[in-house]
Amino acid sequence: MSDDNIIHFNPWTDFNDAAPLDDPFGVEPDAAQIATFLDVVFGYCEGLIPVRGFVDKGQGKDGKPHNIWIDADDTAPEKLATFANWASKEGAAVYVIPGTVTESGQAKSADVLQMQAIIVDLDAGDIPAKLEHLVRHLGQPTLIVESGGRTPDGATVANGATKLHIWWKLTEPAEGEDLARLCALRGEIAIKVGGDTHFRSAHQPIRVAGSVYHKGGFQRLVQIREQNAVEVDLDDFAEQVADMPAIPGVGMTPTPETADKPALGSVLTTPVNEGGTDGWTRFEGASAAIGHFIRMVHEGRMSPDEGWEGIRGYNAAMLRPSWPEDRLKAEADRLWAKHVEKNGPPLLRTNSANTSPEMSAFTLGELLDDTTPMPEDIIAPRVLTPGGLLVVGGAPKVGKSDFLISWLVHMAAGVSFLGFTPPRPLRVFYLQAEIQYHYLRERLKQIALPPEVINAARETFVATPKLKLLLDEQGTAMAADAVRQAFPNDPIDILCIDPIRNVFDGGPDGGGENDNGAMMFFLRDRVEVLREAVNPDCGVILVHHTKKLGKHQVKEDPFLALSGASSLRGFYTSGIIMHRPDEEASERKLEIELRNGPALPSKLIDKVKGQWVELNPMNERLVRKDVGAKHDAERVRKGDVILGILLDAASDGHLYTINQFAEAFENTAGLGGKDTIRERLNVLSTKGFIKFLRDGKPYGLAPSRSRFGYLCVEGMEFPGEGEQVDPDTGEVQPARIPVRPTHFKSPRTGALLEVENPEIWVCAQEDRP
Repeated sequence: MSDDNIIHFNPWTDFNDAAPLDDPFGVEPDAAQIATFLDVVFGYCEGLIPVRGFVDKGQGKDGKPHNIWIDADDTAPEKLATFANWASKEGAAVYVIPGTVTESGQAKSADVLQMQAIIVDLDAGDIPAKLEHLVRHLGQPTLIVESGGRTPDGATVANGATKLHIWWKLTEPAEGEDLARLCALRGEIAIKVGGDTHFRSAHQPIRVAGSVYHKGGFQRLVQIREQNAVEVDLDDFAEQVADMPAIPGVGMTPTPETADKPALGSVLTTPVNEGGTDGWTRFEGASAAIGHFIRMVHEGRMSPDEGWEGIRGYNAAMLRPSWPEDRLKAEADRLWAKHVEKNGPPLLRTNSANTSPEMSAFTLGELLDDTTPMPEDIIAPRVLTPGGLLVVGGAPKVGKSDFLISWLVHMAAGVSFLGFTPPRPLRVFYLQAEIQYHYLRERLKQIALPPEVINAARETFVATPKLKLLLDEQGTAMAADAVRQAFPNDPIDILCIDPIRNVFDGGPDGGGENDNGAMMFFLRDRVEVLREAVNPDCGVILVHHTKKLGKHQVKEDPFLALSGASSLRGFYTSGIIMHRPDEEASERKLEIELRNGPALPSKLIDKVKGQWVELNPMNERLVRKDVGAKHDAERVRKGDVILGILLDAASDGHLYTINQFAEAFENTAGLGGKDTIRERLNVLSTKGFIKFLRDGKPYGLAPSRSRFGYLCVEGMEFPGEGEQVDPDTGEVQPARIPVRPTHFKSPRTGALLEVENPEIWVCAQEDRP
């Protein structure tokens, strides 16, 4: 690599010729590399850095861990270098938890408040291939650190035996939800490339670059192999991690540290007597067995009942004498709570683990003779049925989320919405991954919802702020836990996921939304498993994007517009496509497809005064829409021109009857002939934009012989005598007399009626002219 931003470090000693422990000229810590390491891992952080000193194994030395906390400021490099020099003389390795805490003594995952770097520990397998895979998919790392260790099958750098720590520095520290997301990313990367998955935990310590490695009777410098001037954005990096495929066949190789631990099979099958006579106490045996079954339950490979029965079976068969059951239960509860605190909510079991392998089948007679009532729709008519899946699709910015929030809040209130009717107030969990918290609450306040709907749905509608996780095994478990916490007493009725794209997990093969296998995996092993965990009978709504189709294609089959794999359409029980029939108009159209009921006609909807309303489809122009829109626009233009001419003419001292106006302005300003102008005047008068003045004497005009009189429009003024002063500006202007109508044309009968109050102008319709 020859880039100017890359710095290569020269080790103090050749890595292949590490110094023996009794060498008086042994390896010493490198203060410059320690400073570089601290800048990458803590440069933007505030608080205290937890530092650990552990005596490395294989030296014949014993020693207690030595822990200190140093400030993450300019004094940190000097303090850590001093500690590293002391540790080197004691044969101790120097570790840090790569995040800051607020107080000395804190070192648990929950104590870590800030992290600014993502770490991958490559300690097994073909490390150069794994590094190349990471660089190709995630870009150049900020640091590549040789940790000092070697894989068991190699002895030289050339054959790829050097264990590595790969670091990416973030543009700013992560905290809160972003911190949890960072740890999840560390675990996801490790799984995909066969790294150390312990780094899913925030408190997992890591060796300090520039310190000394002492294991196995040799000293080696934990050295920086390469430094790049690289910083990454957490959101962008998360997308790259999500897109990165897993290395086929990766797996963790047992390390010397774990090779000498008792095999779990022996623990579970070897009796343990009281008093520690077997070199393995009852407490150690019980803890190991309980830990095994807890992991099985947590990873979704056993149900809680199966796990507890396994623990009881071990207690009865292997502990001699057995523990009392209350003690066994207390220890199991303690270890479970500790495991969940460290590793998050338990993973969910797949349907295959929960359902009977038997296949149900019914004869024609059984089906015809069954007269039990049909299950009640969650959203009628058959739009969302118990255990059903509704997919709502639409192009970006078409208004899906706004429409969906309004719909779900109405369902939570038990109120019908655009003809979609709930049987009662529904418990709704809106799991969304697009809108951040503050903008979500702003959106909810902007939507014009009736007060009675808001009051009824205050407790039954629950929404998440923007999710920063995938619905993989861990994410699905977290989602199920959140639903249970939101509705601890009653199961939910509707689970909505918005949108699929932001939480999609295509399974171990890493397929995307366009892959039918990946889509089926997501629907079957993620969405359905989540439904089973919260309520098998609840309805699920998935929100999905659509691709651009031609108008003819939309007309023929609008559901072809759904993005991604076609297997999605074959899986759902109902679908709704939201689109704009006319890109220049505000109306949206809902195309509805049902599998569990008769076809529903499409709905034409729009937002009026902030609320979604259904429009009469009879008013929708069905043919030659573009031509019709042009004609509409032309009629509006002519109306505006006529009103403008009448206002200008009155200010010059002229009033017109219908016939006079049509004759005077024939073929003027694109108004057309006399008949066309009369038609427009009649329409404008019927709509109330033009009224009439029967008596022209106040304006010095002779009485009109027309049945209607002179034409009058709103705001019309006639020249008066003398001058007048503008009260706002003080400007002296010619006097003006307001022209008030005396009669109007009835929009119902066409009869000429008297105006009740000429000071108030009333239009028969709100339409534009």
